Amino acid sequence: MLEKLSPALGAKKKRKRVGRGDGSGHGTYSGRGCKGQKSRSGNKMRPGFEGGQMPLIKRLPEKRGFTNIFKTEYSTVNIGQLSVFESGSEVTPEKLVALGIVKSLKHPIKILAVGEMAHPLVIKANKFSAAAKAKIEAAGGKAEEIGHETKAG
Repeated sequence: MLEKLSPALGAKKKRKRVGRGDGSGHGTYSGRGCKGQKSRSGNKMRPGFEGGQMPLIKRLPEKRGFTNIFKTEYSTVNIGQLSVFESGSEVTPEKLVALGIVKSLKHPIKILAVGEMAHPLVIKANKFSAAAKAKIEAAGGKAEEIGHETKAG
């Protein structure tokens, strides 16, 4: 019968009434512990607040800000490092790895203009800085851009 229906045992709990004497179990400190900032009324602290101590987020500057997860990382090669190749020879990413100038073909290769070009070379890389391209062509060489297909490893 509908009038005899009641909630399941333990489904209905009495509200915790704090500050109603020691006999209630929530007297004296009303569940707030002893003293301190969190026991006072009006206790509102922003997330990350450490009681006036320099917060962790301010102590670790490298953890703030933004990191672009789609950033392309390049293996950089300076023009001065290419003097090991003979005049007129072709410089490819595979030859750079074989000579130990670049560790692996995991990242695309970018040629930078640091150093001087001793003789003309045909350089094939994924990217060139504008100054590097100008130096290569001034030395009588050729800068050829290849696609970004790289091998992991």
